[in-house]
Amino acid sequence: MTVFFIGAGPGDPDLITVKGAKLVERCPVVLYTGSLVPAEVVARAREDALVLSSEAMDLDEIVDVCRKAHIAGQDVARVQTGDLSIYSSLAETTRRLDALEIDWQVIPGVSSFQASAAALGQELTLPEVCQTIILSRASGRTPVPDKENLKSLAQHEATLCLFLSISLIRKVVRELKDVYSGDWPIAVVEKASHPQQRIIRGTLDTITEKVEAAGIKATAMIIVSKVLNHSDFNDSKLYDNTFSHGFRRARVVVEKEAS
Repeated sequence: MTVFFIGAGPGDPDLITVKGAKLVERCPVVLYTGSLVPAEVVARAREDALVLSSEAMDLDEIVDVCRKAHIAGQDVARVQTGDLSIYSSLAETTRRLDALEIDWQVIPGVSSFQASAAALGQELTLPEVCQTIILSRASGRTPVPDKENLKSLAQHEATLCLFLSISLIRKVVRELKDVYSGDWPIAVVEKASHPQQRIIRGTLDTITEKVEAAGIKATAMIIVSKVLNHSDFNDSKLYDNTFSHGFRRARVVVEKEAS
């Protein structure tokens, strides 16, 4: 018996992996995050499966479902939104399962930061402009370690993707403007990959008013990055015909400048 933690993706039912979908179809117990995972994802469960929503459950109740399935020798598809490696409660649940000696595995999924980048049509890293992505959140009801405050993270000028922070947009902007100028680009993607998806682009000076006017209060990704309005950058070496690597020899010889 195994509990399979399955990343269902950011919202579009088709963005679950083939492996994850097959497990939902096969497992006799399906436990899904009903407040976020679309019903279409678990509609593929077999007719005799026990399908339960965990939106009103606490951790003890979730673990108890897994414990009872373990006793019955039934695999569990634990279906959660996005990818399990980010803000998913994976660690606290598997710690309990380990104590009960219940086997578990993780099936990765598409994260909302990736779906948001896709919605924007945006590569989050650009050659010689930005090569780092920071995934974080603003400190609110759930605190953030002091050394991970937004002002500190902003010092890197990396692409900053903020989860679970749209309700704190005023705080986010205030802290980032301690480091960045008011014209620093920012985008908000609400419900990335959902039919209700909305995109708002702006700057640190304008984004708060735009977000509040749109009434966006939850389920939105904030992306802060100079790549959002940067089109003047060098091509990467990946397909550069003057660059050799293990799979391709350079096709154009660049003459070295005389010393």
